[in-house]
Amino acid sequence: MRKVLGLVLLGLSGFLIAASLLLFLWAPGKVERTPLDIDSITRLTGKATYLSEAETPVKAISANRVDVKASSDSVVQFNAFTCLVRDPDNNVQNCVKDKRLITSDVDTFAADRHTAQAVTDYPNLPTDAVPHTGLVNKFPFNVEKKTYNFWDGVLGKSVPAEYKGTEKIQGLETYKFVISFADQPAKVTAGVDGTYSDDKTMWVDPVTGSIIDQQDKQVRKLQNGDNAITLDFAFTDDTVKKNVQDANDNHSQLGLVKNAPLVLLPLGIIAGVVGAFLTLGARNAGGRHRNDEVDWDDADQDATSRA
Repeated sequence: MRKVLGLVLLGLSGFLIAASLLLFLWAPGKVERTPLDIDSITRLTGKATYLSEAETPVKAISANRVDVKASSDSVVQFNAFTCLVRDPDNNVQNCVKDKRLITSDVDTFAADRHTAQAVTDYPNLPTDAVPHTGLVNKFPFNVEKKTYNFWDGVLGKSVPAEYKGTEKIQGLETYKFVISFADQPAKVTAGVDGTYSDDKTMWVDPVTGSIIDQQDKQVRKLQNGDNAITLDFAFTDDTVKKNVQDANDNHSQLGLVKNAPLVLLPLGIIAGVVGAFLTLGARNAGGRHRNDEVDWDDADQDATSRA
């Protein structure tokens, strides 16, 4: 019985050690990837001045959906839609095509599922897709305290996002990144040239690279210096709350995978030691038992001969 139990423990030991090595070497690369089931809506609120109109409350909606069929094991393809609408009476929930709409944009891009860097030559992208560079809609997993290049759709190129410190949002530690530039030539609205200035702050989850909160101040001017759009907006409180909750949930899942080897490996070693002890002990006991039988037979023969 001891030998059988020992062999079972040795088998369990091999399984636990192999599983711990597999999780340590293979699993992080599989779980630290942008999921393919993303279908999210980010909401922002603020104020804007469009052309010569009076300043008005506005809402912005950013929808991101993964094209699962066009994505692959290493690359994710996104279809994104954004709009900015006037909302003086605070009742707009979706993009509208009446006089409330200020701007709207449709974008398709591909990004590496781990580094979040744009993939410009991805073959599944539409032929008319704008080539992107840098980060587009998130930061990489395991964010570093450094400057990253982040895509700006108005400029049509990536710009530096500088690390500016660590701050907590609703108990979640985030890295603060700032983008700031002034009077850059750009298409300030569809087909209209002008200059563009932006001061954007992003608070990023350092584990998953997701953007938890964002504040953005834009000034777009026509070539003659007149106002095109002046915009000051940020993520809504509900959006930030949901982002924090999602980040905490993802931390738990990633932590489970990362910490599992620390539990499985010691258990595997312990099972192996106990299994080896029981197996060898059973063998030694069997050997002693056979020797004892020979000794008793020899003793009986000696006693008979003496008699």
